[in-house]
Amino acid sequence: MRLLKYWLALAALALPLLAGAAPAPQRVVVLGGGLTEIAYALGGGAQLVGADQSSIYPAAARALPKVGYYRTFSVEGVVALKPDLILASDQAGPPEAIEQLRRLGRRVIVLPSDPTLPALEQRIHGVAAALGLRDDGRALVRQVEVGLKPLRGGKAPRTLVVISRGGNTLDAAGSTTAAAAMLKLAGAPNVLARQQGYKPLGGEGAAALAPEAIVTTRMSVESLGGLDKLLAMPGIAATPAARHRRVVVMDDLLLLGFGPRLPQALAELQAGLGKPGGR
Repeated sequence: MRLLKYWLALAALALPLLAGAAPAPQRVVVLGGGLTEIAYALGGGAQLVGADQSSIYPAAARALPKVGYYRTFSVEGVVALKPDLILASDQAGPPEAIEQLRRLGRRVIVLPSDPTLPALEQRIHGVAAALGLRDDGRALVRQVEVGLKPLRGGKAPRTLVVISRGGNTLDAAGSTTAAAAMLKLAGAPNVLARQQGYKPLGGEGAAALAPEAIVTTRMSVESLGGLDKLLAMPGIAATPAARHRRVVVMDDLLLLGFGPRLPQALAELQAGLGKPGGR
């Protein structure tokens, strides 16, 4: 039902553009790095005048004026850029901030963030329609589908995905996360499959889980002071993954963005899980 709702909304959005009744937006602010990446992949980067801090790919996105993190963005920062469209992930917020933009007369289009292939397809088509692009996204959707075919399935070690948001603490990924969706595509059992979302991971918990592999992000490793610091953390150090240095370190948006580079992300993840010794 949720995806059907978005499809109906996109159809309503696209009709005026197709009929020539509404000009394509020229000043767009994007709240969500995955949506920013899609906009550039479809050739709509020139229409973007601002984005949130998670918009780190491609390189041109880094140069855009930033309006804070998409979950806690600055309404004043968005309005100051004088956008004729705000393109937002459904996780952008808080909700009252989205509503405030609408009360101020700003046009806001919200797209689904679910880490699923149908939702990715909707994001691609949704961005194309919102930006009024002639490229409706079908070619990019097909490119992703073709790229994934030889990669899906197979077997991989029992895996733990951890991220660090600063300090010497870890959060671990359970089900209903983009990290869990990536493990499923890679054929890697998630040692926290019974957990919902991200939760803090203590030393005893990490040791008890005994993952054979660990997946993390580049920013997490940097925040912890390096890969060796991660592997020496209490509990982590006692795992088979740490003993054999079977650790995959990936670009944050590539691993967790579930975007148009999904085939590249999956190939990199599978290669890392198959090679002990760290990456």
